[in-house]
Amino acid sequence: MADFSLTTLFVVPVAQGSTFPSSGSTQALTPGQVGIFTNAYVATTTPGTAPYFYVAQGRDNTYLQGSKRSDKIAGGTIALTGNVQTIRPAGSNVTEWYKTVGVPTPTVQETEVTGWNVKCGDIVTMTLRLHSSYIDTLYFNGFTRSVTVQAPCCDCGGDPCTTVDEEALINAFIEKLEATAPSFLDPTGSTGSNPDNVYLSTFLEFSQPTVGTLLIEGKPLTRYGQPCDVAAFPFEYDRMYFRTFVYSGPATTADFIVADACNIVATATVTQTANYASGTSDEVIQLEKNFYSYQAGYLKHLYRMAGYNGNFESWVSAGTTYDLYYIKFNEYEKSAYQWGDYIYEDSMVIIACPTGAASTALSAILVNALGAVTTV
Repeated sequence: MADFSLTTLFVVPVAQGSTFPSSGSTQALTPGQVGIFTNAYVATTTPGTAPYFYVAQGRDNTYLQGSKRSDKIAGGTIALTGNVQTIRPAGSNVTEWYKTVGVPTPTVQETEVTGWNVKCGDIVTMTLRLHSSYIDTLYFNGFTRSVTVQAPCCDCGGDPCTTVDEEALINAFIEKLEATAPSFLDPTGSTGSNPDNVYLSTFLEFSQPTVGTLLIEGKPLTRYGQPCDVAAFPFEYDRMYFRTFVYSGPATTADFIVADACNIVATATVTQTANYASGTSDEVIQLEKNFYSYQAGYLKHLYRMAGYNGNFESWVSAGTTYDLYYIKFNEYEKSAYQWGDYIYEDSMVIIACPTGAASTALSAILVNALGAVTTV
């Protein structure tokens, strides 16, 4: 569902450190400096004692405008008067309050295959189905490949064998899973790789950390190309995840999820899920572009020519990881703004703060007014 909240982004400069102003008005803010201010426009580190507070930031470009600030945020820690929102018992106008912790490195999926129920000489197939934004563009319902091996024979004398050499079985699977795509012979007679026949080891790594365990890990994904265009949206990353099925018998063209649901002979357990990096400097730079038109007094669009970007300011430091604080709230006065008779405008404040001491200090200030923050 789309979020139509009017959003203002504040990026705490690295140079500000962990100190937030505790006195003075918004006009005393230096360029880039972020502070929390009471309803009287006085800086504070305990906004919970005020009826409502603002988030404000000093600007470099002050022509026809003052400091950048949010709308009125009421934490609801004291009784309010007037025609205010009453979403929470004490009168808070806040509807959502949470943060995301910066994680600079994306994680890849890890799956362990264990619990083999295979006898000597059995035919066993492993099918992997991979998904990502790019993969699903190329392949309907994911990139699906199967490999089939015969369980190694056992020397059991005259007795039927009930167990198999799991180490040998897994090694046989790894050999086939790591096999590359077949080559092709071009018209000139030279041999090369087939670009249309990708293979499982393009995306995955296979190992046997302990006897009886097959570990399948996704490979780190490469970063997308970055266009040299200030108005472009270059922050885009892929995420690859996969499903694993091990069943008896040869591979089939039928839907293996249905056809072999009763023939599963090993357990595939996801021990680590694939996820994106968060709070990177690239992500926050993109947010600055996305929300630029909401926080500039004029020149509402980020044009390609620098001369038209007089109001655009970036306070992001390359290579820095940020925690992001989200505060969504309704208008402080019920009748101030509304889209219709029953639909009131709401706002969103996002504060990107460098992880570490600065984020800890900011969190304490905001918790004073809004209560404990939920980490998502």
